[in-house]
Amino acid sequence: MLREQISEAYKKAMKAKDQKSVSTIRLIQAALKDRDIAARGKGISDGISESEIQEMLTKMVRQRKDSIDLYEQGGRLELAQQEQAEIDVIANFLPKQMSEDDVASAVESIIGELNAQGLKDIGPCMAELKKRHAGSMDFSKASAMVKQKLS
Repeated sequence: MLREQISEAYKKAMKAKDQKSVSTIRLIQAALKDRDIAARGKGISDGISESEIQEMLTKMVRQRKDSIDLYEQGGRLELAQQEQAEIDVIANFLPKQMSEDDVASAVESIIGELNAQGLKDIGPCMAELKKRHAGSMDFSKASAMVKQKLS
């Protein structure tokens, strides 16, 4: 389904002559093709799964956010704006992100369900959060919340 969405968005951007969207979607397609080729080496002929595509897109957004921070520190605001434009295009293919309150309640719920007591339980809590909320949660924020609650 995501593959079709990416392909359709690419066609629409080409017709609309939206160069920023076209170039960003080409980056997505290239990364997807690289992952598909790597999967073939592991015996998966159909390419990567939907969840792996979501992970790839989430990683692309995270990389661009890191770049924005560095560009802003270096005073390169035009490059930061370009990265933000790419994030906006990539985010169209990701599920809606959870609010901070939703993340906090999910963290509370997982800690209660797993009966987590201390720092040694951070790993299992994060694994369960990733399993349940892949693509819709900022796991760096969630990790900080879990660590704070279990400290």
